[in-house]
Amino acid sequence: MLRKPLLLLTLLPALAVGAAPSADPRFDALDARIAALEANAQVLRDQAAAAQAEAAAARAELQQMRAEQSQSKVAAVAAPAPAMSASNANGNAFNPAISMILTGQYAHHSLDPENYQRSGFPLVGEGGPGEQGLKLGESEISLSANIDDKFYGQMTLAFGSEDGETEVGIEEAYIDTLALPGGLSLRAGRFFSNIGYLNSHHAHTDAFVDRPLAYQDFVGNQSGADGAQLPWVAPPDLYVELGGELLRGDNYPSGGADNDGVGVQTAFAHLGGDVGIENSWLAGISVLRSDAVAAEDGFSGEQTLYLADATWKWAPRGNTKDGGVTLRGEYFFDDRDGVYVDAAVPELVQAWRGQRRGAYLEGVYRINRSWDTGYRYDRLWADQDGPQASDHDPVRNSLMLTWRNSEFSLLRLQYSRDEPNADDSDNAIYLQYQATLGAHGAHKF
Repeated sequence: MLRKPLLLLTLLPALAVGAAPSADPRFDALDARIAALEANAQVLRDQAAAAQAEAAAARAELQQMRAEQSQSKVAAVAAPAPAMSASNANGNAFNPAISMILTGQYAHHSLDPENYQRSGFPLVGEGGPGEQGLKLGESEISLSANIDDKFYGQMTLAFGSEDGETEVGIEEAYIDTLALPGGLSLRAGRFFSNIGYLNSHHAHTDAFVDRPLAYQDFVGNQSGADGAQLPWVAPPDLYVELGGELLRGDNYPSGGADNDGVGVQTAFAHLGGDVGIENSWLAGISVLRSDAVAAEDGFSGEQTLYLADATWKWAPRGNTKDGGVTLRGEYFFDDRDGVYVDAAVPELVQAWRGQRRGAYLEGVYRINRSWDTGYRYDRLWADQDGPQASDHDPVRNSLMLTWRNSEFSLLRLQYSRDEPNADDSDNAIYLQYQATLGAHGAHKF
């Protein structure tokens, strides 16, 4: 019985020694490490919770975007934009897209522009050779947007300089319908007529500094007026566009807004398509009929202008930005039946019955994204009888070279040799700059 108490008494010192705190510093370091790991674990748990919350918010936003996209697709099917409204850039946005086109040039003519005369064709509108030296070209500011689900609107203000005076005018201001059935659309306001090819295009899209002679003499560089346009575009496969216009008729080649303010009527047809993936084409015929009263060239009477146009484009793999060739030509036939009054001698009235013609052919070679070059041949055929009769048919040859830093800026050098009459010739050199600022829609074919 006494052995157990004695054994306990012998073990007490050893137990007391084992219970004492250790003096080894490794235990303290381990405790500190455990505490740090626990703190880091808490931070990770907090970060994970924040990430889960952010992911949940992102999932909710994605679902909302998909819902809105689905609704916009339904709306687009219910009210498709008309095919002719290529200007409807960013058509789903209701805030106006604003763009500016800045243009300027230097011009040198061997023939003084003040002495320039074109046989058989009085100079009208912007049909002359322009001024010598440095000059601000026609610059423009354009605003466009969907008005609502039924209408699209655009306004373009043009700024120019003539004889040192700044000129500002409304170039275009119109609305387009977006929801007419069966490929129909309606345009109303002020706009460029859809006759021919170049006429409906803004000048800054041209490949050359100036418009062809036929445009200068038959439509005063570009035919635009107040009125209404009704085109119809066939379903896809082959591009087919048919339409007509009723125009006020204040501007050349008409004048006086005759016929109760509907002095001009037009009709047009355009066909186009692709040949493989590297070739595309567009062709058209148009007619413009006007009742002129004291037009800018002195004509009063009935005029009918017929136009035919054709364009062929080739580009490797169909990419026109990297290279390719564009061939284009237009033919004009002008038939008049009326009288001519010379502004210098108003009491002298002469009958003006006859036909005049004009045409141009141009080719542009897109070398790469930065460079393109081209040649254009212009010719006019004067009337053989009447007040503007002439044995000389004006001819002009033009060469151009264009450098593009990007799709928004270019520098263009052009040389032209013009033979406007039997006695004179004009050798002209142009250096043009052009810059695009803001949201500018895609151009037509």
